[in-house]
Amino acid sequence: LDFVLSATALRAVLDRAPELGIGRTVLDAVRRTRERTGTNTNLGMVLLLAPLAAVPLGLPLEPGVAALLDRTTLDDACCVYEAIRLARPGGLGRVAAQDVADPPTENLRAVMRRAAERDLVARQYAHGFRDVFRDGVPALVDACAAGLGWENSIIRCHLHLMANHADTLIARKRGPNEAAESARMAAAVLGAGWPATDQAQQLCADLDAWLRGAGHARNPGSTADLVAASLFAVLRDGTINLARLARPAGPQP
Repeated sequence: LDFVLSATALRAVLDRAPELGIGRTVLDAVRRTRERTGTNTNLGMVLLLAPLAAVPLGLPLEPGVAALLDRTTLDDACCVYEAIRLARPGGLGRVAAQDVADPPTENLRAVMRRAAERDLVARQYAHGFRDVFRDGVPALVDACAAGLGWENSIIRCHLHLMANHADTLIARKRGPNEAAESARMAAAVLGAGWPATDQAQQLCADLDAWLRGAGHARNPGSTADLVAASLFAVLRDGTINLARLARPAGPQP
């Protein structure tokens, strides 16, 4: 329910992203979310969706995002820092330079570059959303083209991203070894032919149980944020037609 309520809070803000800019969109979205829920449901998603939504309609997303990121300002960074403090995400810790507890002194892309090695969301700002456009989007498109259906295509996209980019939220909460293990287990599920084989189904169930263990501290939230951004990209650019995908197989009237 918290995720549904959060989603309803975002639409009006994301619709105005081209005029608000990235930083203001992030801050307004987090404020609206906090008005409806008492927890951090979507900070990572908001950070990724804001630049995508800020690209004016009619312009392709990938070059549009790159151009916007090149023009981020100190004010964008201040807004994002305030949003992060308001959302209070878990496992942040402290860093020596440009810590979110202090006022930033560099533009938003510059401070995100400082965090790119330890945070998948920051890495998208640093590298022009490369993992979204070059990994997440193709994984979704290929899965849909293979006839997996919408839900299984999303799951396959998540497995693909986690296998290729160790989840940094798991790394922050449980350490790099467990993040690497999540990537290894996701790769094993795919390597066994998920979802077509019994072995792959069992490996997927094992991965799911492992992620839910340790009091849910292995929540692969960074990967989920990349999946959300990939979904936005394919739907916004019309790469996948959801209405057509949802039609039942066979002859149509």
